[in-house]
Amino acid sequence: MAQAIEIERKFLVLDSSYREQAFSSSRICQGYICSMRGRTVRVRIRDGKGYLTIKGASNESGTSRYEWEHELPLSEAEELMKLCEPGMIDKTRYLVKCGTHTFEVDEFYGANEGLVIAEVELADENEPFERPAFLGEEVTGQVKYYNSFLMKKPYKDWEENKKQSEYPL
Repeated sequence: MAQAIEIERKFLVLDSSYREQAFSSSRICQGYICSMRGRTVRVRIRDGKGYLTIKGASNESGTSRYEWEHELPLSEAEELMKLCEPGMIDKTRYLVKCGTHTFEVDEFYGANEGLVIAEVELADENEPFERPAFLGEEVTGQVKYYNSFLMKKPYKDWEENKKQSEYPL
């Protein structure tokens, strides 16, 4: 069981070079028992294990928030998935080392296909870190990029994405 303040920064990803740089990858399926703003209860299945995670509200910058996580047997996680709100998050997470940090790059599927987000966890909000070349715009604190929001309003439904697909280059 882990409990702490999670400090992370999120970025859009510019290209697929993270795939070749990754030292590990795994498929993740997750749902939300509660996805209210300011508190979420998430069930996740990853690498044949289950996890129950509770997150609190983000601070003003969106950089840090309370997080509690507990590993569960796979069978229990599968049972809890039945209690989840409609909409699941399906993604592959790639781990990429850059300098002294590890970036978690999430490539989404299904209703969030086309979205790729990189996160880096920090020990302090102002901790410097080396930026890999694939990092694009910072989206830390933008609620629409939270997994709990993507479950309710998937990337494919965003108005800016609909316009882009209507007028291909």
